[in-house]
Amino acid sequence: MDTVEDIRKKRPKGSAMAAHKKVQQVLDWAVAEAGVPGIVADVKEGDRTWFATAGVADIQTGARRRPGEHVHTGSSGKAFTAVVLLALEAEGRLSLDDTVNKWLPGVLDVNGYDGDKITIRHLLSNTSGLFATGLAPEISHRYATRSGFAEHRFDEFTTEELLRVAVSQPPVGEPGERFEYSNGGFHLAGAIIEKVTGNGYAEEVERRVTRPLGLTHTRVRPATDTGYPDPHPRGYSNLFFKDGVDPATVTPENWESLMEEPGLPPLDVTEFNSSLGWSAGNVVSTTGDMIRFLDAMASGSLLPPAQHRRMWTTVSTEGGYWMPHARYGLGVFEFDKQAAGGRTLRGVGGSLWGSWIFAVGTPDGRHTIAVHTNTEWKSWDPMFRIIEAEFGISIGA
Repeated sequence: MDTVEDIRKKRPKGSAMAAHKKVQQVLDWAVAEAGVPGIVADVKEGDRTWFATAGVADIQTGARRRPGEHVHTGSSGKAFTAVVLLALEAEGRLSLDDTVNKWLPGVLDVNGYDGDKITIRHLLSNTSGLFATGLAPEISHRYATRSGFAEHRFDEFTTEELLRVAVSQPPVGEPGERFEYSNGGFHLAGAIIEKVTGNGYAEEVERRVTRPLGLTHTRVRPATDTGYPDPHPRGYSNLFFKDGVDPATVTPENWESLMEEPGLPPLDVTEFNSSLGWSAGNVVSTTGDMIRFLDAMASGSLLPPAQHRRMWTTVSTEGGYWMPHARYGLGVFEFDKQAAGGRTLRGVGGSLWGSWIFAVGTPDGRHTIAVHTNTEWKSWDPMFRIIEAEFGISIGA
């Protein structure tokens, strides 16, 4: 099987140009047929870079999207949290096998959870047994409908509230038993960071991630912020349930069938308080910075070898209502080699109201693409089509 370097050498400039033409076609399709207002693709391959757009940054003015826009990265922030904890482990200040009770005594000992059994590693790999936090009634009732979002879009969440919500519903399984995507696990991880260091979560992300990597356009969004630095696109959302749906009846199995019907005009959600994400995903960045971040994570240029291996020790996501054909590491994902035509591709990504971003690249950090849409995730089709166009593979084929 060809190595990444072999493949890179076999891909001359003309081949890259052909791939970019195919990517542009997917971007145009996403706007014309997939309901995306505006989309960008940012590519780095060795010393080559390429940037492309389709659609608009602002529906009202028709302004085009452009390089360097500040966007919300959603659950990509989970990787930042994982890096900080791995760095603390490398310094000998904690172990991923430490239990939650060691650092946050009693916080997990409610509703059937056992803080003496759930470890930091469980939290970071989404295998803690914690339920899917977004389905908590106190969350879904605020944001499930357009009217609810309008009323609560500027609500600010404290750490105490987030930790309470994290354990407000019973476990979905035993620690280590299964994958279940849970923001609450990463909120607990953020609280552990603050307990171990005595510093704020955002301060530790800056000290251990953004500053060492030179991510000058990346930061944890302050809890009081509701907008973005310029330049930035407007964000638009259709991520709402139908009128009359009781959020208490929503489950990971039925939520898609309860969403609004296609064709309704999107709601402008650019300004809102995203403190609900905190250490589970409240980082604002650019596609260029996210490429640099993923390159460091994929190649191991930031973390020591032992911690790099831990980050990319993955678990199956089957049955966890998450992205198909992928395995989950610690805040990061890796496509199944069989589904990716024998290639290894690593990534980070996230979505929330008005924003969806993913960055996918090779393990050597030489070939990476970052894509952002100014609306939330709608389906995996745009991601898989773009990967197929850029890397010459078909995910899951």
